[in-house]
Amino acid sequence: MTTDSADAVKAVEEAGRAARGTVADLAGVPAGRLDAALRGIADTLGRRSGPVLEANEADMTAAREAGLGGGLLDRLRLDESRLEAVAGQLRALADVPYEPDERAVRELPGGLVLTERRRPVGVIGANFEARPNVVVDIASQFVKSRNAGVLRTGSAAIRSAITLADEVIAPALAGAGLDPAMIQLVRVPGQSSARALVSQPGLIPLVILRGSGDSTRSLAAEAARHGVRTMAHADGGAVLYVDAAADPALAERLIEASLDRLGVCNRLNLLLLHPSRWDDFLPRVSALLDRLGIAASLPPHAHPLGHEWALDSGSEATVTIAPAGGPRAAAVLANEETSGLAAAIVSADRAAADEFLGAYAGTGAFWNATTRLLDGFKLFSVPETGINIDAVPGPRGPVTFRDLYLRQFVVTPG
Repeated sequence: MTTDSADAVKAVEEAGRAARGTVADLAGVPAGRLDAALRGIADTLGRRSGPVLEANEADMTAAREAGLGGGLLDRLRLDESRLEAVAGQLRALADVPYEPDERAVRELPGGLVLTERRRPVGVIGANFEARPNVVVDIASQFVKSRNAGVLRTGSAAIRSAITLADEVIAPALAGAGLDPAMIQLVRVPGQSSARALVSQPGLIPLVILRGSGDSTRSLAAEAARHGVRTMAHADGGAVLYVDAAADPALAERLIEASLDRLGVCNRLNLLLLHPSRWDDFLPRVSALLDRLGIAASLPPHAHPLGHEWALDSGSEATVTIAPAGGPRAAAVLANEETSGLAAAIVSADRAAADEFLGAYAGTGAFWNATTRLLDGFKLFSVPETGINIDAVPGPRGPVTFRDLYLRQFVVTPG
């Protein structure tokens, strides 16, 4: 083991032990105190915006010098409006009712009753891209769900993350009467700390993984070797199909709305056009993309149709355009060529929309709406830890505090 690896393992172990030491007290914390902590984080974020933005500017300067692309810089950047948006989401989360702690399932023979209870996981890890707002998003989900957490972010955001952890989150938790140790941040940069985070089953049995597909899949495989369970949010890239019966003006509005942020997973990545719209609509799309500063990748393509431009540093401002023979054909292309994150159809024909929505098997399906709506706050008014696209039972789509629990079955006399 190298010195860097040893330092990373030590840092993760220390963070895991510190977080685990708070678990016993969390289960009994009144809901009002948890919500007070969330409001406290929002208030402190406003009061301490100066140091946060100063740290973020240092991260941005280092990232520019390192040659990071536009999409990555967009994810990294904080400003007053983004901080205000985060604070607003925290206050909204504080107002969301809690799920019942238990529910009666059925009566059993012998006068017994089966009850299902919700139990916190305990300590949850989170490894995510260099995106400082996610530090607060995920920490807030852990607080609301009565879980402790160990967070690790990309090295490019480390200054911002440390400032948010030390000057915003920890003081707010303490002010609400919670142990600040419940939210830990791994401060050793580099991939060694990411690998260490997924190798501690006794301390951190579940880790949320976000980021680029290849690195996240590698960490998920590493976690499996150590017996650590993961919820992976790896791949993105949304699809928009313009049907034969599409309103061109609406299609243009949805295309533009889907490209407001280039570094996010639910942005427009693959634009499919019905052959009957190719000649009349393609010039309009080309003009729109030119106005937005977006390049069009047209047939024949030198890359897979589902190539995710948001992760292609330096080429984020690109959209792939291809023909699709109809609603079902478009859905099949989205199923087979993309990650299965999200796909939308633009059409005035309900039968076409039903055909598309019935055939598309991905996580989010949309009719005359932008795939940018596939987001925890936009759909549920609750921040998310990420968007899970796994094709297995369990949380799928935006993962929120409601998903961060274990089911316990309790049998008692009636």
